[in-house]
Amino acid sequence: MLRPTKHSHPDRTVINVSLLLLVRLKAFRVDEYDILRKYTKRLVVGGDVLFLPALNFLYLMGLIDYHPKTDSVEYVGANETL
Repeated sequence: MLRPTKHSHPDRTVINVSLLLLVRLKAFRVDEYDILRKYTKRLVVGGDVLFLPALNFLYLMGLIDYHPKTDSVEYVGANETL
């Protein structure tokens, strides 16, 4: 859910999980998919459900790239994907 409603808990939204993933990826630059999933699940209630939509959102925004050979996610920044 990208559009908040009065019933949305601020910590349990795709935007919040995307922010958490982005902060971690900015710090480490590259991280494994499974480690990111466990990190999200540990920090956010329902994080296992919100993880994939948050990852998709960051990919669509052009901020991350997925490497299937190593099963890892890399932070590429806002302008490096163009």
